[in-house]
Amino acid sequence: MHTDTERCVRAVRSKDARFDGWFFTAVLTTGIYCRPSCPVVPPKPANMTFYPSAAACQQAGFRACKRCRPDTSPGSPEWNERADLTARAMRLIADGVVDREGVPGLAARLGYSTRQVERQLLAELGAGPLALARAQRAQTARLLIETTALPMADIAFAAGFSSVRTFNDTVREVYALSPSELRTRALEDRPAGNTPGTLSLRLPFRAPLNPDNLFGHLAATAVPGVEEWRDGAYRRTLRLPYGHGIVALTPNPDHIACRLTLADPRDLTVAISRCRRLLDLDADPTAVDDQLRADPLLAPLVDKAPGRRVPRTVDEAEFAVRAVLGQQVSTAAARTHAARLVTAHGDPVDDPEGGLTHLFPSTEALASVDPETLAMPRTRRTTFTTLVSHLADGSLNLGVETDWAETRARLLALPGFGPWTADVIAMRALGDPDAFLPTDLGIRRAAGELGLPSTPAALTARAAAWRPWRAYAVQYLWATDDHPINFLPV
Repeated sequence: MHTDTERCVRAVRSKDARFDGWFFTAVLTTGIYCRPSCPVVPPKPANMTFYPSAAACQQAGFRACKRCRPDTSPGSPEWNERADLTARAMRLIADGVVDREGVPGLAARLGYSTRQVERQLLAELGAGPLALARAQRAQTARLLIETTALPMADIAFAAGFSSVRTFNDTVREVYALSPSELRTRALEDRPAGNTPGTLSLRLPFRAPLNPDNLFGHLAATAVPGVEEWRDGAYRRTLRLPYGHGIVALTPNPDHIACRLTLADPRDLTVAISRCRRLLDLDADPTAVDDQLRADPLLAPLVDKAPGRRVPRTVDEAEFAVRAVLGQQVSTAAARTHAARLVTAHGDPVDDPEGGLTHLFPSTEALASVDPETLAMPRTRRTTFTTLVSHLADGSLNLGVETDWAETRARLLALPGFGPWTADVIAMRALGDPDAFLPTDLGIRRAAGELGLPSTPAALTARAAAWRPWRAYAVQYLWATDDHPINFLPV
């Protein structure tokens, strides 16, 4: 979008928050860059230039605006809509892969050469993987500076910097303030009463956001010991690269309140990325709803409760296992099966607030489970053991970098995997916005009530007009039922 100057100027003049994250405005006369919705008086068009990423602005020598804080914009929805090389690379960078494995590790995960990845990102985003990761490190550093009392040296390494000097230079360059000055400015606004090691953050999103099915689904399917709904917040444990964490997510009208307790602060970037992915916070609800509203039978559902998101996951392998446990059983039965596995094979954690007791078992731990101890039909035991063995040995990868169509085909090749299981994993674990569940009982029931075709083939044909947002259509169709997944818990 940044190449369409006229459209960008209109967005800046109208201070349209829908475009935050789509592009960034750099002001030639002041040397700063802003989000489109910046509250200051818009500069003259001749003094504006537009970039596709904060990293590109920083590489061009611009510093972040202190008013609109463009580094806190929602991420571009493109990276969750697409499955090409650039989108997959951006999802990996957001997950901290460059900081942990370097650019060669990023390229290896994508199956391309380092040069190809750098060339593609530079062409589309105006910055290579190192610059994009550097911009992310700067944002992580600012969060740690402003929300914790950690020493600056600890923050430097937790944010992924190789030295304190690089940390200081980057913060000054990006924010035009030293780390200590950033902390001083934030002291009066820091939330009081946090327990040691807890970070309180605000996760932005593009409005509207309907929390009912999003948090309702997560709460209704919560696995005891791993997840819970308490005091208006969804809480769960997180398995992270350097340790474990506990997160509490509370819906608010203009943001999601996020409280993170991390065993290792180096996991902050990854934890935030996974929480945003879990709640589908980088989606563009206006684009989705406008497309679905064009169908006269879906339009009343969209108008009644716009802004539905797809509840996703913080751990793709975990969700795939839970999808198998939930085959042909009720939500309550699936939770019971999962809770037994958690108690027997999950890693225990200490929750300062009580209620959460374990991490969901790793695939390596599940691969050692005796199938005879599983209280399920023999065919589903085979499905379970085959899945976890493929996940444990790496022959099946469900990470954010995977190609959706290829991974779906791999899942369908496994015993016991039909279209419903493969598609629900594609929708909620892989993040495919066009995944569809025409064989789902709830979808077929809703289709019949609305006057849509109720047979899978005919419904799939009708749903072609909803592409590429069929996963969101599923949420609106599910919402016609009175199942607890569709209601925000009291």
